[in-house]
Amino acid sequence: MSSRSQLASWQALSESAKKMKQIHLKDLFAKNSTRFEQFSAQIPGVLFDYSKQQIDKTVFEQLIALAKECDISARREKMFSGEKINITEDRAVLHTALRNRANTAVMVDGENVTDAVNAELAKMKAFVGKVRSGEWLGYTGKAVKDVVAIGVGGSNLGPQMATEALAAYADGTLNVHYVSNVDGVQIASVLQGLDVETTLFVISSKTFTTSETMTNAKSAVEWFLQTAQAQEHIAKHFVAVSTNLEKTAAFGIADENVFTMWDWVGGRFSLWSAIGLPIALYLGFDAFEEILEGAFEIDEHFKNAEFENNVPLLMALLSVWNTSFLGYTAQAILPYDQALHMLPAYLQQGEMESNGKHVTFAGETVPYTTVPIIWGMTGINGQHAFYQCLHQGNVIVPADFIASIEPQVNVGKHHDILLSNFFAQTEAMMAGVDAEQVTADLTAKGKSEAEISELLNHKIHQGNRPTTSMLLDKVDAKTVGRLIALYEHKIFCQGIILEICSFDQWGVELGKGLASKIEAELFDDAVSHPHDSSTNGLIAYYKTHRKQ
Repeated sequence: MSSRSQLASWQALSESAKKMKQIHLKDLFAKNSTRFEQFSAQIPGVLFDYSKQQIDKTVFEQLIALAKECDISARREKMFSGEKINITEDRAVLHTALRNRANTAVMVDGENVTDAVNAELAKMKAFVGKVRSGEWLGYTGKAVKDVVAIGVGGSNLGPQMATEALAAYADGTLNVHYVSNVDGVQIASVLQGLDVETTLFVISSKTFTTSETMTNAKSAVEWFLQTAQAQEHIAKHFVAVSTNLEKTAAFGIADENVFTMWDWVGGRFSLWSAIGLPIALYLGFDAFEEILEGAFEIDEHFKNAEFENNVPLLMALLSVWNTSFLGYTAQAILPYDQALHMLPAYLQQGEMESNGKHVTFAGETVPYTTVPIIWGMTGINGQHAFYQCLHQGNVIVPADFIASIEPQVNVGKHHDILLSNFFAQTEAMMAGVDAEQVTADLTAKGKSEAEISELLNHKIHQGNRPTTSMLLDKVDAKTVGRLIALYEHKIFCQGIILEICSFDQWGVELGKGLASKIEAELFDDAVSHPHDSSTNGLIAYYKTHRKQ
């Protein structure tokens, strides 16, 4: 069995990992006064500082060698050119074509998909203009005031994350609400207080068969028809993002109000497509285009920058180093910007759904850990929740710290106070506090030797916790595009280095299939499928105790 672990660079890194585990980060800084300059990179709008990662010059060179041995350049070219690199589904991977602002030709099966993308963007722009201007009217002749976006997974997380990240720039023309959970509490809460006559629904499902999405869509129609009565009115209040015109027509949506997707766009990479329609409706199409432009800038950087300064590649190499070599099985995403509060959840899907795999391209079991567990929340809130574990726990969790130089809303000294915490936390995680420092501090506070002895071990912080810091100019539309694209290309590079298929999600499909069978059992006692005793017991208990 061949695997990445047999590469010369991989084996060299394995040896280096043993050595680096014995070296403290603060000693690396003490020995190298230019460490920040050596291990940081700048691109327009972003400073990327990885000097607090557990690497030295030798490890860095070995990581770059690994990228070259994995043939990142050739794989990158295959993705951008439309080659079918999603090998398990025989599909191209072209979310980059959705934001191809250079309008260069990208061929898939003999078709220039750039033309199709531009046509769909033009259709989106026209529709957004009609709705936001008040030209689009509901069945009683009233303009739209509220948009309800119904989708799940990639059809929800990306648009909602971007919408909330850029809410400070909304002009109040429309309110946008999101429904993703099939738990009826969410849709009931969203619909409560909305006016049927001024509400527009955007149903996003590539196949228009996704169980959770269609359940919510049907409930929305029922709510709508309680007031509107006539089926023909659906066409003025429901639009779709889908490829299944037969299903959308049967639902009551006019063909001209269906925005298309393509099988070369994975759901978790799709906000650049018509899946991003709620973003454009909320912020205006110009803002949506700025998101595309920010992502395109990163695409160009990723394609053209040397490996040593290629930020997405460096992000991927550091993740692989931390996870597969140093053995850190989790990674925290810690935005110090309230606008980015949904970013951890978005990246959790992006990375774990993409690279949470256990076999190589050839279907052989990988002999190393692949994706880390991604989690996190906004920085200040996290400091008062789980940072205790990050500082003193007996697990080490590398973390991405993300902040902006200029706040979206400037309130007194709030932003400086926020950033003081941002800077302090990475320094504390790197350096820690040793016994000598604790003793000196407690002595200065007048503690006795006995008191110091009792407290000493409790107050020691070992440090040596690796972090990366990303300083953004400001969280605006272009920055959001840049940030998401950075992580997308990181995920791609991770997959290539780890030799796993990043663009399928068979684990998701397994759960869907089982749920559909059990759903039939819950509605019809005559339907029965074989299960283990636990699942049988849980189903029976639920059916016995639920209210009919």
